[in-house]
Amino acid sequence: MARLSRQSTGGDDDPLPLPRPEARNASTPSRQSLRGLDWFIFFLADVQTGFGPFIAVYLTTEKWTQAEIGLVLSIGGVVGLVGQMPGGAIVDAARSERLVAGFAIAAIGISALAYATWPIFAVVLTAATLHAAASCVLGPAIAAISLGLVGPLKIGERLGRNARYASLGNGVAAAVMGTCGYLISSRSVFLVTFILAIPTLLALARIRERDIDVARAHGAVPREVPDAKATSVLRLVRQRPLLIFASSVLLLQLANAAMLPLMAGIVTTRSSRWAPVLIAACIIVPQAIVALMSPSVGRMAQQWGRRPLLLAGFAALAVRGVLFATVQDPYLLVAVQVCDGITAAVFSVMVPLIVADVAFGSGHFNLAQGIVGTATGIGASCSNVLAGYVSDRFGSSIAFLGLAGVAGAGLAIIWFVMPETRRSAP
Repeated sequence: MARLSRQSTGGDDDPLPLPRPEARNASTPSRQSLRGLDWFIFFLADVQTGFGPFIAVYLTTEKWTQAEIGLVLSIGGVVGLVGQMPGGAIVDAARSERLVAGFAIAAIGISALAYATWPIFAVVLTAATLHAAASCVLGPAIAAISLGLVGPLKIGERLGRNARYASLGNGVAAAVMGTCGYLISSRSVFLVTFILAIPTLLALARIRERDIDVARAHGAVPREVPDAKATSVLRLVRQRPLLIFASSVLLLQLANAAMLPLMAGIVTTRSSRWAPVLIAACIIVPQAIVALMSPSVGRMAQQWGRRPLLLAGFAALAVRGVLFATVQDPYLLVAVQVCDGITAAVFSVMVPLIVADVAFGSGHFNLAQGIVGTATGIGASCSNVLAGYVSDRFGSSIAFLGLAGVAGAGLAIIWFVMPETRRSAP
């Protein structure tokens, strides 16, 4: 039996220790299950895309005020933030991640149908809350299914593949739903979303339950003697690498979330006629880079370690902020979005991968994902408010340089404080 180990930095930085054997690590999932996961993620990205900017467009056509739209979106955002850790705990407690994911997809499909058929305030508010709550378990469920299928030593490459299919799904769905909204009506976007929930569930059904190691999906390992200390939630939440990484992810989102909306406003001011096309290109370029790079990121993370890639992701974000502050030509701003693609490709793989590194062996992998997810939500929520305030008071260039400075602070945390978390099997 091979023993899992981690490149140790010594001291308290080491994650939760693992027992010497990991009995089921040698299991190989079927090709059917792996391909089923691919298509599940692809269609799930399609479904989730329907709840993006299309909500504001649709509700505006239904004569909603901006205050009402903002209230619904804000309540959904609060539910999504508060539900991160409970969502992870639910997945950890479940005996079937497939069943949890199936219920969540059904809930999202019902939410889309409610938007389309009865766009009154009470119904839409309920649908937005249901969608946000379901989304809180979907992210952990996908990572748990992936970990349960391939194990901790192959999870990096699997997460890279997940990111590729999610990016492809986002791009295809944006094109299809945008076309439907233009040719038919904005209501049709939510009907398409409801319909897409069906192939999503069919793809989920292709993943064989017996291929998913339930204990491994929760970040647990078989032990001859129970170890209450190793599986303690309190010990997990006090893990220094987890707390450092959550802090860096908060800074990542604080720097990143406001950049594209702030840039979109500038592009609209400078070139209003071509603004929709330019903004669409700014969204498509990063998605294409994520689809191309993500599998390679997963492989490189296992070969080189996690820290070099984290440094590259933060550096690309800082460079993007500086370029947004200095580039004047709106068409060149599309090229700057290559940096966004690099950052997105790195962190779409690194977030669940590093959480798996740190939390594996605790049995609370998905709760740990919820902790990092909460940090993500806090950073994203604060980003637009702070950047908007700075932009109004001091100008957009200062705002972009400030966001670049936040990214630089995240880079410094990774460089000076974050330990390497890669595990290996000697």
